[in-house]
This record gives sequence, structure tokens and C-alpha cells, in this order.
Amino acid sequence: MRDNRRAEIETEAGTARITWWSADEPWAVLALGHGAGGGIGTRDLCAIARTLPADGVTVALVEQPWRVAGKRLAPAPKTLDTAWRGLWPALAEPGLPVVAGGRSAGARVACRTAGELGAVAVLALAFPLHPPGRPESSRAAELLGAGLPTLVVQGGNDPFGKPAEFPEGPYGLVEVPAADHGFAVPKRAGITEEQTVMTITDAVRKWLRPLRE
Repeated sequence: MRDNRRAEIETEAGTARITWWSADEPWAVLALGHGAGGGIGTRDLCAIARTLPADGVTVALVEQPWRVAGKRLAPAPKTLDTAWRGLWPALAEPGLPVVAGGRSAGARVACRTAGELGAVAVLALAFPLHPPGRPESSRAAELLGAGLPTLVVQGGNDPFGKPAEFPEGPYGLVEVPAADHGFAVPKRAGITEEQTVMTITDAVRKWLRPLRE
């Protein structure tokens, strides 16, 4: 496995960056975007990047232009989608099937654009089903509209949408017990970060395997 090979990509929304975690004999690329409140250093994205190459999946961690530029606030969803479309050719360049994914806002981008860009599946980590305390402002249409094999990995105590709040649909949903939106778990839960991370990576690995067949 080779890691941390970086490439800067020019898009209509500015310069984006891809950090590649490459498998030795890859059969697919898993592209993961970050959320609106952080970058690619979150526990879930890092764990997946470290783990999946052993299964033959090259992981591409994508930094949106606003993050590369050092800005603190994410732009409008339309701008995020524009950047994602602009860097997609670089993700597809290896000539392998591409799974579109991300956490939080990055998951929304993947859901909105996966079909048109030719992704083979969607991975939604900590999908923000609604703003905290506002379940009436549902974003379920974005998730349901992906139209591709989709996996949602959601914290059991995520204020942006607990697993039980998600509507029925043609997607898989794995709960990370007691975890919040960042997949952090309170000490009183008696669950270690290592166990939480394993729940996430095991779910993703199990879901991806049939796509290879």
C-alpha cells in the first residue's frame, strides 16, 4: 500500500486536492469527501483510508476548494457539487469503478451527483438527514434519489438524524452504537474508539465485497 500521494485539481470552484491511499492491486476507487465542519482528518475517513487498500480498494480523500484555500465556512451546495464534478475525471482516471462517498455534507454531494457522474455505488457516512432539532426539514430525497447501491453508516445518537428516523428505502443502514455526528462515543457507553472505528470499517468492507463480483 502506498499512501499520501497528493494531487491538486483545478475546478470551476477553485483548486481541490486529492490524497490517494493506493492498493497494490486495486479493483475499485472509493472517493470520500469531507463535511462542512472539518477536513479529511476525521476518525471515519482516516480509518477507511488505512483499512480498505488491503482489500484492493484505492481510497481517494477529497478536499473541497474552500478547504484547500483555508476558508472556515463551506459554500453553497451548488458550489460543492461543481467542484466535485470538476475533479471527478481525476478520480476516474485510473480506469476503475468509482464508488462516490463522503461524510455529512460530502455524503450529500455524493448522493446528488453519483448517478450523472457514472459512480457504481454511494457510501454515506453520517448523512445529515435534517438540521439538529428540525426533523421537518428532511433531506431524505437526496439520499433516496441516488439511484445506486447505497450504504448509510450512522451514529446512534447523531443529532442530524438517528438511524430510526431514516425512511425505508433501497439502501443499507448500519448503526454505530452511541455515536454522535463525528462518530464520537461518550465514556459512559463503555465502547472504545477502536471498537467504533472497527464497526465503521467492517461495515464498509462487507458492503463493498459484493460489488467486486
